[in-house]
Amino acid sequence: MHFCLLGTVAVTTGSEELVLGPVKRRSVLAMLLLRPNSAVPVEQLISCLWEEEPPAHARTVIQGHVSRLRATLAEAGADAHGVELTTHGSAYQLRLPEQLVDAQRFSELLYRARPEAAPDEAVGLLRQALDLWRGPALTGTVASPPFAAAAHALEERRLAAVEALARAHGMLGQYEKAADALHPAAVANPLREGLIADLMLALYRIGRQSDAIAWYHRTRQLLDDDLGVDPGERLRAAYEEILRAAPAAAAPRAAGTAGRNAHQEFTESPDRGRPGAPAQGPAHAQAPVQGGPQAHGETHGQGRPAAVPPQAAPQAAAPVPGPQLLPRPPAGFLGRDRELAVLTRLTLPAAEPGGPAPAGLPPEGGVTLVTGPAGVGKTGLAVHWGHAHAAAFPDGRLFADLRGFSGGEEVAPAEVLREFLLALGTPADRIPPSPEAAGALYRSLVADRRLLVVLDNARSSAQVRPLLPGGPRCATLVTSRSRLDGLIATDAARPVRLHALGPEDGVALLGALLGPERVAEDPEAAHELVALCDGLPLALRAASAQLLARPRWRLARLATALRDERRRLTLLSAEDAGVAAALRNSVTRLSADDARLLRALGTGFAREVNTAEAAALAGADPELIQDGLERLAEVHLLDEEATNRYVMSDLVKLFAQDSGDGKDRQEGR
Repeated sequence: MHFCLLGTVAVTTGSEELVLGPVKRRSVLAMLLLRPNSAVPVEQLISCLWEEEPPAHARTVIQGHVSRLRATLAEAGADAHGVELTTHGSAYQLRLPEQLVDAQRFSELLYRARPEAAPDEAVGLLRQALDLWRGPALTGTVASPPFAAAAHALEERRLAAVEALARAHGMLGQYEKAADALHPAAVANPLREGLIADLMLALYRIGRQSDAIAWYHRTRQLLDDDLGVDPGERLRAAYEEILRAAPAAAAPRAAGTAGRNAHQEFTESPDRGRPGAPAQGPAHAQAPVQGGPQAHGETHGQGRPAAVPPQAAPQAAAPVPGPQLLPRPPAGFLGRDRELAVLTRLTLPAAEPGGPAPAGLPPEGGVTLVTGPAGVGKTGLAVHWGHAHAAAFPDGRLFADLRGFSGGEEVAPAEVLREFLLALGTPADRIPPSPEAAGALYRSLVADRRLLVVLDNARSSAQVRPLLPGGPRCATLVTSRSRLDGLIATDAARPVRLHALGPEDGVALLGALLGPERVAEDPEAAHELVALCDGLPLALRAASAQLLARPRWRLARLATALRDERRRLTLLSAEDAGVAAALRNSVTRLSADDARLLRALGTGFAREVNTAEAAALAGADPELIQDGLERLAEVHLLDEEATNRYVMSDLVKLFAQDSGDGKDRQEGR
């Protein structure tokens, strides 16, 4: 006979599960199992079962549930297993060998596991412990604070077991298995900073640096959005260690190698991995990046030392590679051949066949500006190009999301400079406190390097300028929903305007996401989907997510649903990655007057207007409206297709209508 709390509350005998009856009876049993061999007062059971005012006959109800539980256990042969449900005045006690309760067995296995002292044994014990879980603890009990607190306490112990298992794998150098253990828990607990930090380090040590950095930025954004706080010391320390590109990640030790050094490498306290912590011992001294300057205290590998057994210590450390902060390449990227060629011509003109650089362009380096509306794929284009031309930048590739149009507060240049300096090997305690001095150090460090800098999602030219490297061999890609005319004027940035995908490229993207066979079943519907999505890659990916979640749907069914303009934006949403969310982030950056103008244009009947028509819709002075139209075009909410002719895409128009309706309802109230 076994009693289960780690999942749905249940009692099993052999392969059979006893019928326990209604939720409150199951809840009485759960409370008795949470305190095995202890008397549980009736008053406590009543407070657990009825969160609000209990009924007058609550004691009688409890007595009836206990009586039925006693009979059920007796019929299943409880006596033979040493199980007895007894009454002690106004309390009840469930006597049983505690090893029959899965929660007690779990605690015993967790107690016996010693990841630091015996990692091999700990892996086996912890896997046995975690295998006892069959779902959220105490499932099937009443929703009351006492049960919620008990379930939370059990879940905390489960997460502690996951973290201990990852530590044991880390002791053995099995960082991939550590990441596999941590990942599901991190997805389910996105604000648990210690767990995220361990996952980041595990990913980093198996060469997945971009994934590790993405976890940090995702968690930082969630902490800011949900709690209004910055990352804690442990999460920051893990991130800064990764930015310093410690060479320990390049060659993790083979599985099965145990020892104190391996444990230190994976589970040191935050103080050992703090910014600027010195490397331990001469064997861990690191050479600078080849071609990098030695001035300004630039050092590489100043973080946690690599775990190398003494007998295998090399005579001379290999040079540390340049920082590689680019996110992983975008999945399903295709097309954009013309835009990619333009990027190469502008960013690496010396590499293009056919002679010298075009007139007015430097032989290499400079600033290239990729602009376009929300969801058109600017970030994907820049990241794809950066990976495709990695060989052109042997000294590294830096990346920063400036969050100019991400809904929250944009990133201050000083924060990005700190991240870049850490990635370039500058100890944290040697980074100048003033943004001006930090910028000067950054430009000095990269002056002679062949380096790519990608500044994504910029809001303004002022946000970008302090981050420009300035070295003649550095290339900078900036992406923005705004045209950033100021950057063109002051820094000779070369603009690349990114437009929506054409019909054929849009259908090809659907084929890459859904599989060519599914698209070939109904090519006409595929073309209609591209049109209904305005050719935006973000919208097409959201539509594909809808179809992948519904494998029996034909493309025509989704196209029919998208024809309903009231549902289109909702259907083109995938959690926080939908078209409406992207447009909302653009609109929140508008002034109140420009937002009202956008709503007025959205509620108009025409997709194309001139200044006079827009002024009539908005009921405002034409000169003021002209300036407003220009500002909307500057952030690509409108397109100026000809002089004084402005076009609004269908998706922007639908969003503006929804925004206007919501605003009108709010003002009406």
